[in-house]
Amino acid sequence: MTLKELEPQLLALNPAEKAQAIQLLVQSLSNTWQGIEKTPGVCGGDARITGTRIPIWSLVNYRRLGATDARILQDFPHLSAADLVNAWAYADAHPEEIEAAILRNEED
Repeated sequence: MTLKELEPQLLALNPAEKAQAIQLLVQSLSNTWQGIEKTPGVCGGDARITGTRIPIWSLVNYRRLGATDARILQDFPHLSAADLVNAWAYADAHPEEIEAAILRNEED
């Protein structure tokens, strides 16, 4: 998608959504994501929830298998709703990375 194609959609957002879009872009440009970390040698260097060994790709895959956010929080009681918000934002901004990680881990 090009910026020209995206422009009408961006302009149609309400002020709160525009603020969220700006935050997402700033995070993407600075490559820092609140609540998300990557460490070589931990979870294969994949993006994960800060302070855990739960990779973002595994949460995305679990969601694709039908798990709701409520179910994920039930199954991972040490995660918060904010952790999931951060995970989904990261996944939305890095779809190729997440897809590659899911495929790589399905092969194992």
